[in-house]
Amino acid sequence: MATQFQPIIGDWYESTSGDRFEVVALDAEDGTVEIQYFDGAIEELDMETWIELELMPIEPPEDYSGSLDLAREDYFADTDEPLRFDLKNPLDRFDTDF
Repeated sequence: MATQFQPIIGDWYESTSGDRFEVVALDAEDGTVEIQYFDGAIEELDMETWIELELMPIEPPEDYSGSLDLAREDYFADTDEPLRFDLKNPLDRFDTDF
């Protein structure tokens, strides 16, 4: 079964193999669709290939960390611990008297 969805920039899809991606560019002149997978990889498909894909439209992911190659712990998304910032200027430790 081929896809019945026209590619629209900004729309997200999931293939039958579980790949999630967003349409990021269309080139009507060349007949190509550029997609970006959740992990950040970019691929260009011709319209014939697009039509042959079995796709389901999906909501954009709430967590865009996939393209950043970060674990949720790396950016404190799921911790109850508040972020701590040291507001001291590291240059204050240098002696400026010559």
